[in-house]
Amino acid sequence: MERIPLPSHIHYELLLQLLERQTLAAAERNPLLRDQVQQMIVTLRKALAQQRQLETICEQGNLPYEYRWSLHSLNFEPTPLSDLAATPHKMN
Repeated sequence: MERIPLPSHIHYELLLQLLERQTLAAAERNPLLRDQVQQMIVTLRKALAQQRQLETICEQGNLPYEYRWSLHSLNFEPTPLSDLAATPHKMN
């Protein structure tokens, strides 16, 4: 069965840190902008909580999932280190 691709948690954390530490501080003087930033923070926290619920459902249903770091996926089987050590490699 193919694994269900999910964003890595670090994506949420990076966005939350940016919004909380930098954007919110820069928007402090503008109440309308500050409220919008706070709503974005709440939305991202909800999205992360929903993803965790999805992960729990997958685990309970024995459905495999994997974290993705980008939209590009590599469909290959990793070579075991023991095979790499036995194979001479050319330097280009």
